[in-house]
Amino acid sequence: MLNQTIILKVKQRLNKLDSQDYDNIETWMILEAFNKAQVEWARRQLHGMNTLREGDEQSTRRKDDLQVLLITEPMAVTERKLFYEGPIPEDYLQWKRVDITAVSDCCTSDNMVVYLAEEGNVSELLRDKSKQPNFDWRETFATLKDDNILIYTNGEFTIDNASFTYYRQPERIEITGIVNPYTGIVSPADILAEFKDDIIELIIDETVSILGGDIESPNQMGRGMQTAERNN
Repeated sequence: MLNQTIILKVKQRLNKLDSQDYDNIETWMILEAFNKAQVEWARRQLHGMNTLREGDEQSTRRKDDLQVLLITEPMAVTERKLFYEGPIPEDYLQWKRVDITAVSDCCTSDNMVVYLAEEGNVSELLRDKSKQPNFDWRETFATLKDDNILIYTNGEFTIDNASFTYYRQPERIEITGIVNPYTGIVSPADILAEFKDDIIELIIDETVSILGGDIESPNQMGRGMQTAERNN
């Protein structure tokens, strides 16, 4: 869907398309609200806080709707005493999985299972024989801390390479010649919304709800949110 179509639809839902009173709603405000709505929509679908209470990959629709945000990137890791450390990408939204190539004295394994654990339980996990990193079982754990992923080895093996599969932030839309509200720089080119048109329609309704709240228009705010949720 073209960005100008999005702007047109938002103004129509706000009943501002032909009105002489625009309540000072400028294009950059609509872009900011739309980009905010994208993130709110994605977080709600991933967590399952939607009408059907369906979270990440719990139905064909969720898999289909969210696959555009699911990517795999190589991860540079640095060896520490008991773990390897790699940075969380700047566009990170939600964890999916980590894949590693582990090397021990005997052989190399590409099928290690790395599950996400709580940082507060690291001491117990390293001590527990059934949960600590184990090359023979092809199993270990990782935690998130200080914008880094910590993949624990407990000195049992080394990590040759690693990759991170995660849900990224939605791409922010921009319009040529309009100031980007996040950077303060005039956008040199259009950046289109990356979701399917049916999802964009839902995000437009959520955008209207956000703007309706900003301009203290309860009718538009309530209608936008109800429409967005009813069609999820």
